[in-house]
Amino acid sequence: MSLQESGPRFLVLLGLVVVVSAAQPVFGFHSGGVGSCKACHVMHESRDGLTVAPLPSGQPGLLLEETPSDVCLRCHATENGEVFAVNPLMPALEKGGGNFIFLLEVNLNDAPDGASNLIPGETAGHNVVAPAYGLASDGRHSLSPGGSFPAADLGCTSCHDPHGNTNFRHLNGLGPVQGDLIAFSSPAPQAEGIALAGAAESNGLHTAYRSGMSEWCGNCHGRYHDDFQTPDVPGGGTPLEHPSDEPLDSEIRSHYNSYNGDDDPSGGSLATGYLSAVPFEDAVSTPTSTTGPDAGSRVMCLTCHRAHASSAPAAGRWDFRVGLLSQDGLVSGSFPIPSPFPGPDQGTLCAKCHAGGAPDAAGVSPFTNRP
Repeated sequence: MSLQESGPRFLVLLGLVVVVSAAQPVFGFHSGGVGSCKACHVMHESRDGLTVAPLPSGQPGLLLEETPSDVCLRCHATENGEVFAVNPLMPALEKGGGNFIFLLEVNLNDAPDGASNLIPGETAGHNVVAPAYGLASDGRHSLSPGGSFPAADLGCTSCHDPHGNTNFRHLNGLGPVQGDLIAFSSPAPQAEGIALAGAAESNGLHTAYRSGMSEWCGNCHGRYHDDFQTPDVPGGGTPLEHPSDEPLDSEIRSHYNSYNGDDDPSGGSLATGYLSAVPFEDAVSTPTSTTGPDAGSRVMCLTCHRAHASSAPAAGRWDFRVGLLSQDGLVSGSFPIPSPFPGPDQGTLCAKCHAGGAPDAAGVSPFTNRP
């Protein structure tokens, strides 16, 4: 049958082919869409018909780069989430997880002794191993604090499934991770994120954490703050026991909702109480909800920490070692984490949940974690 004889039927079939081909990316790059394999892997030591020599240093899986994280950052460093900016002092728009670029900062210590007692950037969060980006394994811990995951093997795929799944952000669920390095005993959390190519995180556009985050973090870290004994950074700080995965009691809920910064400590309300810098879990949360916590809301690990890294020790959402948020970055020269409140005398964000946090005359908050 000739093209002319096929007539409209041929055009309809051609149209279907075009529509199906164009729809492939919608199925998800990590779900095996057309062309996705070769973006991460080489076949038979070749790429586009040319021999790759040498292959990255013995890396199993015929990856294009030396480590899985190097491969991930090919696409996600400065786009598709922007998790590794080009300059520690100029991070990309915050999409919720934080930015690994802060691991390369020289000093994070903004306490009074910060100039002489350096806290290196490797304390800023999860030390994913990505040599092409200057990221090495954690020099302080051989195993995950509170757990048994080997630091030398930590990478993006320790938390995310590179081949895709139906979990939030493709997080790994129950079962073996990275072969048999560790087996997760808690499932992936229930959550909904914001668009990776969209606007930055804000009080009205944010990750909706619904349940299970702390248990999932506990796959590697256990109940870390239930019995906190070892300081988390050089120079330490006071041991901290703090509840996690527990309902917010009525006193804390009331304070969270009314607190609107140190300049307006009682000007907030339940309807607008949500603060993206201090999130909480709630089963009915949505990415655009602005409502503060109610009886079903819970504190979690990511209430105080970023998942990837931040410009503060221990991936803090704010620097736990400063009394005033305006002090962040002054001594260390690191990126100053923006304050969600306008006043220059704004104290630590522990005050969003806990009353009695006004800084003293020296600008030191009772919540400040200093030696």
